[in-house]
Amino acid sequence: MTDVSDPATMSCLPVAFHGWQFVILAEVANFAMLRRHVGRARADTLVGDIALRIAAVLPQSRIEIAARDLIDIALLADQQDELDLALELIAHAFTTPFDIDGELYHVDLTLGGASVRAPQHDEVRLIEEAELALADARVERGPIARDVSAASASLDRLMLARELHKAIGGDQLFLQYQPKVHLRRQEIVSVEALVRWRHPQRGLVLPSDFIPIAEESRDIVALTLWTIEQVIGDQRILAAHGHELPIFINIAGVLLADARFVRQACEMITSSGARLGFEITETSVIRDPESAIRNLQIFADIGIVIAIDDYGAGLSSLAYLKQLPASELKIDKLFVTQLTSSNRDPLIVRSTIDLAHALEMEVVAEGVETPSAMALLSVMGCDMIQGFLVSRPIGIDALLPFLAEERHLAIARDVRSPLTRIAAVRKTG
Repeated sequence: MTDVSDPATMSCLPVAFHGWQFVILAEVANFAMLRRHVGRARADTLVGDIALRIAAVLPQSRIEIAARDLIDIALLADQQDELDLALELIAHAFTTPFDIDGELYHVDLTLGGASVRAPQHDEVRLIEEAELALADARVERGPIARDVSAASASLDRLMLARELHKAIGGDQLFLQYQPKVHLRRQEIVSVEALVRWRHPQRGLVLPSDFIPIAEESRDIVALTLWTIEQVIGDQRILAAHGHELPIFINIAGVLLADARFVRQACEMITSSGARLGFEITETSVIRDPESAIRNLQIFADIGIVIAIDDYGAGLSSLAYLKQLPASELKIDKLFVTQLTSSNRDPLIVRSTIDLAHALEMEVVAEGVETPSAMALLSVMGCDMIQGFLVSRPIGIDALLPFLAEERHLAIARDVRSPLTRIAAVRKTG
């Protein structure tokens, strides 16, 4: 087993090796929570226990404790895809909780890994790419792997645009779905479709990297039409399993002024009988309000539900808001994630809920991660929530059992305790 007690064991890897070299950074995402429960002294030693568990599943690795909540793992392999396997082994190992002083606690690890061919070894670049992967993993809430040899190419936007053009219609793109839960009815009422790109060399390319390029290259039209087609097929699969759910798709602002796209999208949806929703941002309307409002009305007239996404993150304009044929308003997660720790955010969220209801719109709070935030939103009269508390984005194969087993009901039960405490505070305040 790896000796994790001596950092000297992390010295240079064999010079003659010509396979792949990996670095994985494992960060304890819930370290602050664990420290509150077990105390600072025990929390500071927990990283050693975590390192030993990683060593048990990756016995050939070299492990260094980099900080109280961070572990650096180095290993060699013959094939690049063994990095994905290593990430999976670590993630699976931590599905089993730790026994800490007689109580069980789950350790939530965020994993970012980087790979490089040993002859191309650049230790600084390798750790930098692992750090970038870790940053991406914090956003995606899942393991991320990056290839150092492909990293420099990722800066070439023209090359990425060409690769995206080829990827559309191939097997590199896929969809994940994130459910929305209605708070009062305690049921999943819709799901949002999210496009992902798994590049054969680059690994997972984040939407924030390729969506802007798609808009610039006009591949956003083909990408969105591909998304609609896939969603229609997946909705039929859901219906065949007894789940009649609307599916929401993000629509880029440039498409709201594209008459050809509007016509093609309407033809696809009306001919299929699909129940879809389009999520649009405020800024997408402000770009060309006349065309945007006209085309959104066309979508609404054929039964597409219009939702205003990321409300509050841009230039919120009541002048446009009252003209849009929208029936849902999504409060940006910027305000939701700090709902229980900020003095101003609850006021903003509550006033937004009241405004939306006055305009006869239902409200969705996105980015909900804690039962206390869900409880407060319920008290405020929010209609629906979406976020990692309910579910991370998952593929259709994982969504089907999630819906069949009604897993969202577990967090609905958990909210009762925070709700009771909030009610008690309101009475005594």
